[in-house]
Amino acid sequence: MSSMIHLSADGWCARVDDDAVDDDLARIADAAGTFWAQASPGAIVYVAFDTRPDAERLACLAGRILAGHGLVAKVADRFTPVPALAWTIANDQRACGGLMVTGSQRPYDYVGVRIYTADGVSPTREVSDELELLIEPEPASVFGGIQRTDIATSYLDNLYASVDGDAIAHAGLSVLYDPLYGAGRLHLPMVMSALGIDVTEIHGEFDDDAIDLHPEPVEPWVDDCERAVVETGACAGFITDGDADRMSAVDERGRYVSPRMIATLVLKHLVEHRGEKGRVVLGVSASALTRRVAKALGCRVVMKPTGFEHIYKEALKGDVLLGVEGRTGICIPSHMIERDGLHVALILCELMAKTGKTLAQLVDEVEREYGAMAYAVRDLRVENEVSEIFRTMLPGLNPHTVAGREPVAVSHMDGLRLEFDDESWVLLRPSRMDPVVRVYAEAPTVQERDRLLEAGCEIARGEALDSGMQ
Repeated sequence: MSSMIHLSADGWCARVDDDAVDDDLARIADAAGTFWAQASPGAIVYVAFDTRPDAERLACLAGRILAGHGLVAKVADRFTPVPALAWTIANDQRACGGLMVTGSQRPYDYVGVRIYTADGVSPTREVSDELELLIEPEPASVFGGIQRTDIATSYLDNLYASVDGDAIAHAGLSVLYDPLYGAGRLHLPMVMSALGIDVTEIHGEFDDDAIDLHPEPVEPWVDDCERAVVETGACAGFITDGDADRMSAVDERGRYVSPRMIATLVLKHLVEHRGEKGRVVLGVSASALTRRVAKALGCRVVMKPTGFEHIYKEALKGDVLLGVEGRTGICIPSHMIERDGLHVALILCELMAKTGKTLAQLVDEVEREYGAMAYAVRDLRVENEVSEIFRTMLPGLNPHTVAGREPVAVSHMDGLRLEFDDESWVLLRPSRMDPVVRVYAEAPTVQERDRLLEAGCEIARGEALDSGMQ
């Protein structure tokens, strides 16, 4: 019996040892083909894939199914970062969209597919729902021919031109890059080398350790990069996820630099050194530090629910300098509307080159001027019934005190977000797909952050309500 397929914001994913993987991916490609063929008969669709062992074969399968709908299916000739796919779609007026075969940040025994619209971004929830309705119980039986295409080179040329090459070339930077065995490997080092950066890559070619590594640029998966930066004397390390749309960094001391701090550094650089202006669009789970710096720089801040589609919609209106989707996603609309971890890494190199400062010095400078903030997220697994009850009661939930503190602002825009007088906050968001309540907290100290985090978990469990904190 065919399984029900649900498309999340990141598409669909399953374990490679699932017997239905080929059929389910084919069903999704068939639905996408139906959708695009109805809207844009004969248009071009691009298909790319990451470094996972089965990804290329599945990408070719998806391409043949799309071609069976009368679309021109152009399949990447080698593994390709997802920003290259998004950039290529957005810059080809003949393209109606594309598919990326990838497991993104999931372990390498997973594979999946992400869908991109003609603008080179992930579909809105409404479009995803429409695509779900088009998924047939059985895989397609009509196939067409595919064209193998170089999707990467034009994007990499644009990446090279997006930063100040002269400044970078004269800075003599030496960096380390960890693609976590993902699709950024070889591509970012190629651009960096062309810019005059001395770059060393680790976790490139697959080995026996790859299957146990999660290609997500967070601790503990960045530990090897932290050690290697110190051992090699690099001025910084950059880590991208499996499809290279998100990244984090390591400073020359071997300290992890979170995407939240990176977003803040990029914002300062765009305003102070590039002279750019515009609105800063932040998801509700983005760092208060980024908002604090944006206001200090004279940027108008717009808060939006979690999900990149909200940033995308704002970017289409124009005048968006930076978009920060929650914890990890960063987009610079002057480059492209989709997230691009490779571009952000180059922007940090440009920042170090122009200021003559190390990454550690830049981070310390921000924290001295604007204060440090400790951030954490906890996924609280609950019973399905508890999750549903919590979801229905959220709109009316308004605790008077949390962890002994009185909120100064309450928002139900996306879950429950409580903010306090020192800009610390806690956010509770039930997952749409799983029986999980995601609890976020940020505060000036780790101790206060953890108190807020635990209090948020108590609210989610119902313990806080039982004790009269409603």
